[in-house]
Amino acid sequence: MEGVSSLLREQVLKQIDLSREISDEEIETLIAEEIAKFSRGKLLSIKERVRIEKQIFNSLRKLDAIQELIEDKSVTEIMVNGPNQIFYEKAGRIYKFDGQFSSEERLVDILQQIVAGHNRVINLASPIVDTRLEDGSRVNMVLSPISIGGSALTIRKFPEHPLTIEQLISIGSLTPEVAEVLQILVRARYSMVISGGTGSGKTTFLNALSQYIPNDERIITIEDSAELQIQGVPNLVRLETRNSNIDGVEAITIRDLIRTALRMRPDRIIVGECRGAEAFDMLQAFNTGHDGSLSTGHANSCVDILGRLEMMVLMGMDLPLSAIRRQIASGVDIIIHLGRLRDKSRHVLEIAEVDGMENGEIRLNMLYVFEEEGVVDGKIVGQLKKKGNLHHIQKMQAAGLRVPGE
Repeated sequence: MEGVSSLLREQVLKQIDLSREISDEEIETLIAEEIAKFSRGKLLSIKERVRIEKQIFNSLRKLDAIQELIEDKSVTEIMVNGPNQIFYEKAGRIYKFDGQFSSEERLVDILQQIVAGHNRVINLASPIVDTRLEDGSRVNMVLSPISIGGSALTIRKFPEHPLTIEQLISIGSLTPEVAEVLQILVRARYSMVISGGTGSGKTTFLNALSQYIPNDERIITIEDSAELQIQGVPNLVRLETRNSNIDGVEAITIRDLIRTALRMRPDRIIVGECRGAEAFDMLQAFNTGHDGSLSTGHANSCVDILGRLEMMVLMGMDLPLSAIRRQIASGVDIIIHLGRLRDKSRHVLEIAEVDGMENGEIRLNMLYVFEEEGVVDGKIVGQLKKKGNLHHIQKMQAAGLRVPGE
């Protein structure tokens, strides 16, 4: 039926009046008319007819072969490896999709369609782009021949309604006790870094934590591609980077946005993800009276994110390691590490307090660690176990709060 869809699509294109704006309803009518002509004297079931109509409409007005996956709310990731290889993730597992794009040119058309509305350009001069869809889904694209087997497209979808802490508790990602502690730490304005690997749920967890931010505060979010869904904060400004282009438009970087945010009277600054030299500016923000700020970063553990922050700062500033470590130790209060277990479930694995410096090294005080207790029906059973008490309680005292039991 792929050949039939392509043939009928060409017929519909010939009928479209390009001299004026045409509505979706008119497109649907043209498609229905062409299918009616084609089906005369042919055995075409209603199911096949509906599928062909949808394929043609998606190819003309939406994202063609992957539109079905975009609309499937249970799909969390879409991976296009050239026009003929499409995969998707559902419930933590990856499957091959039976649809495909008609050609590499058609796939590139879709990439151009995605970037068109988001201050992005993709071409041979700029073949790698990060952007987002209208619903906030994160998009990465790499043009051929940089991607050897055909242009690559990866879409990280986010739920229509952000997960709350209560929902994370219900699926076992953390315990009610830990959630109560985190609520107190956020309200008391402890600055936090959320670490984890790709797909570990850092953005989801940051969104959930934001429900604990008092609604009378002014929040500035800073991201490469705007995807955070901060909840319950009316005084919110969302900033997004911009790439340069051949028309002379200058790039606006994460570093530029952090420096601008400091002049916007924020109570807290949320940096969606630190990947490079902007870590220095983030730490500056954390150390200049913006307590309670939040960020995320890729790392393998609470200890590892400290080394990653050091390396990221060194990418942009030639500073002594001891000075960088002092900035981290004084700016970051709490590290929360997330991970995916071998059964594909996501959990909070570690929570640590940054406990100052000792012999030139940053000292961590482990507060909670996830411990496995067994496997039931293929699912890992375990929970976060308390390992220590918070040492630095000055912010809690200033906020009139305390952790129960301490």
